[in-house]
Amino acid sequence: MSEFFRPLIVIVEREFARFLAQRTRLLSALVRPLFWLLVFAAGFKSTLGIATQPPYATYVTYDLYVVPGLVAMMCLFNGMQSSLAMVYDRESGAMKVLMTAPISRCRVLIFKLIAATLVSTVQAYLFIGIAIAVGINLPWIGLLTALPAILISAFTLGLAGLVLASRFRGLENFAGVMNFVIFPAFFLSSALYPLWQLRESSELIYWISVFNPFTHLIEIIRFGMHGIAMTPTGWITLAVLVVITPAAGYLFRPEAQ
Repeated sequence: MSEFFRPLIVIVEREFARFLAQRTRLLSALVRPLFWLLVFAAGFKSTLGIATQPPYATYVTYDLYVVPGLVAMMCLFNGMQSSLAMVYDRESGAMKVLMTAPISRCRVLIFKLIAATLVSTVQAYLFIGIAIAVGINLPWIGLLTALPAILISAFTLGLAGLVLASRFRGLENFAGVMNFVIFPAFFLSSALYPLWQLRESSELIYWISVFNPFTHLIEIIRFGMHGIAMTPTGWITLAVLVVITPAAGYLFRPEAQ
């Protein structure tokens, strides 16, 4: 069993060492959501509240509503950045070295996804801690019940980034695609406004947001942060991940490198 997990430990240590060495990456990961929380959400707090709707038992202020979306945004950015690192590893030859390790290609990629997921989760909880410190009234039980949702969301977004990374050969090309994916996914979702408010402003934006997978990841985090560890959507997402993740090894087969 120890031999099975040793490659995972090595890859996780490598990802955390890279993350800690890139202090600007940690800073930028926290600055983006904190900017939204401390500037935009603070401004809207007195003018925009969210009516009673699941998972909220009562009327909530806007700053409390927006936190799950910002957590999901951190997972989205980190998933894309981890995929960008894979593109760099492929160009520098590091990916080929990993693929020659005496374990299956599929296990290597799954272990890299797990490592990226853990990095995203640490970032998410750092942000949640800061949010609580500045006065966001999050339920304490939510710190525990949100963990499965954050792990599932971070892994899903890392896998999506992996799929994109497998289709591009240059850092510049993939960096452009990242922006094309990140910003529509974030703004056309329930991250900043509930779906019913989007529907009041635009029927088209509402339906785009409904069919946006990122919306559903945000919602499982939202329910998790308010005491519901796993929603039906969360279980469905987990089942889909179990089915499609083993196919990731095909994306980085030797002839594709």
